[in-house]
Amino acid sequence: QLQLVESGGGLVQPGGSLRLSCAASGFALDGYAIGWFRQAPGKEREAVSCISSRSGYTNYADSVKGRFTIARDNAKNTVYLQMNHLKLEDTAVYYCAARRTSANVCYTYWKYDYWGHGTQVTVSS
Repeated sequence: QLQLVESGGGLVQPGGSLRLSCAASGFALDGYAIGWFRQAPGKEREAVSCISSRSGYTNYADSVKGRFTIARDNAKNTVYLQMNHLKLEDTAVYYCAARRTSANVCYTYWKYDYWGHGTQVTVSS
């Protein structure tokens, strides 16, 4: 069974950090671009970041540039989202998604093939 499982969410104070993980089971992540998305209560889902299948290309939403870093370890079949300097408005459920592609680029507007169930990130004082 093909699955993506997010972990690493939690409660953090403004200015704090979290590292989210997206682990794949049932398939190898190399050959897939990975995107991170988030959805806050009452809001539409928005793209956060993506990374190409061979790590050479990344993309970030303007709201997280300079604070979030996406990285992947294909040997561990895992993609990470390091989130620093967290703000109240970063509170959301964070999802990772995978899209099979041979291109070494990524775009968050792509249609992604597999999605995880999400992990809650709450930034609060």
